[in-house]
Amino acid sequence: MPNILRLAPDDARDNASWDAFVMACPQASFFHRAGWQRILRDVFRHDTYFLYAESAGRVTGVLPLAHVKSWLFGSSLTSLPFAVYGGVVAQDEATAAALEQEAQRIARELGVAHLELRNVDGRHADWPAQDLYVTFRKPILADEEANMLAIPRKQRAMVRKGIKNGLHSEIDSGVERFFALYADNVHRHGTPAMPRRYFQALQAEFGADCEVLTVSAPDGRPLSSVMSFYFRDEVLPYYAGDDEAARELAANDFKYWELMRRACARGLALFDYGRSKQGTGSFAFKKNWGFEPTPLRYEYCLYKRDAVPQNNPANAKYKLLIETWRRLPIGMANWLGPFVVRNLG
Repeated sequence: MPNILRLAPDDARDNASWDAFVMACPQASFFHRAGWQRILRDVFRHDTYFLYAESAGRVTGVLPLAHVKSWLFGSSLTSLPFAVYGGVVAQDEATAAALEQEAQRIARELGVAHLELRNVDGRHADWPAQDLYVTFRKPILADEEANMLAIPRKQRAMVRKGIKNGLHSEIDSGVERFFALYADNVHRHGTPAMPRRYFQALQAEFGADCEVLTVSAPDGRPLSSVMSFYFRDEVLPYYAGDDEAARELAANDFKYWELMRRACARGLALFDYGRSKQGTGSFAFKKNWGFEPTPLRYEYCLYKRDAVPQNNPANAKYKLLIETWRRLPIGMANWLGPFVVRNLG
């Protein structure tokens, strides 16, 4: 039976052992990296429980968890807040089961309403599951032109429109241009922005594996920006924002092509377009690029609720809140946003 331990956020040796396991484990993701514990602790002040199994001095499985105490949605233990992927990854089923059993023990001890594991593949057929989300992943071809031709014709025309408009991309060392576009974009959609310091913390924690690409007009005006994560041979565009003029100039389309083109030049093998809700504009956009959706299996162990929580903008009961948020001045929305988003997860 493996020994189940809790990772100390600032123990460099144990963090290195954790990350070495994650990098080698085929089922692991960028969101299983040890650095997320410091992000969740320092930026959002969430209590974290990064569990790992150890056998014969080696890490054999990990399960990152955070306790979200939300005045909006109640108390939960989640793997992992603000992440697309999560849940347990382990070298064998006995280790995975031992980690999940410890997670359930902690959940009961904390008195949370539910335990949420953001799995890609299901593990518990008898647990309630969320079927709202899908992910989009596609191989990056070795040749730049082959990647262009793999984009369906109508979408490819939009990319070529961006090229014709003289747009250009560059890698930003900071988050200033990205944050301005991102915060304005989410405000127009009626949702609060993550705090600027969150994005700064991501860059500080993950270094070259957290990159900002910004697209500008010929006159230098920023139009569209994306923060991407790099993991093994994959690129994951994760947070993005666009100016209102981006649509007419095809800057959003050009942005993702530039990211794909640069990933191809780096020899990366997979483009992960990330999570979308079924039936949304982002779902349709990714389909138009020729990506096929793969359902995500978010599983729940319920303790103090009768059904899977629906804490997302698609829930009709949040319509009034969304409309109200849209009407707030952008400065006020950016000031209030950090107080709200830490309750979302």
